[in-house]
Amino acid sequence: MIYGSIYHEKTYAFLPPRIRQALDFARTHDLGALPTGRNEIAGDDVYVNIAHYTTGERSEKIWEAHRAYIDIHVLATGTERIDVSHMERMEMGAYEEDKDFVPAEGDVTSSTIMRPGDFLICFPVDVHRSGVKVDAPAPLKKGIFKVKVE
Repeated sequence: MIYGSIYHEKTYAFLPPRIRQALDFARTHDLGALPTGRNEIAGDDVYVNIAHYTTGERSEKIWEAHRAYIDIHVLATGTERIDVSHMERMEMGAYEEDKDFVPAEGDVTSSTIMRPGDFLICFPVDVHRSGVKVDAPAPLKKGIFKVKVE
């Protein structure tokens, strides 16, 4: 997991090219103006899913992990809490290859409050639960960048 600001581009110059490409896109495009759903950047190697939903209780949200893609969460509007835990500390479910999705159960290791311009990179070993309310349920719009694991 790496947490930071899309505006500190020189700090993250060491990251792999595909991740930098996603962060550059987030910095140079208005994510709030993009249509909901998949938006192409570099085919299946890098793309962004634009999501619009209302945050809620932890108990309403699911834990997930991925194998084929790295997730980079970037908020356009609103705030949300994203919980993260190490895969080794979680009870992992069966991998659904067609969705690149692994359900999980377990306890929070770390929690981050996301605001517009923040990013959170979740690698395949980072089980995450997004959409958790900060103070009260609230709407948000965000980009979830999908970066193919090299």
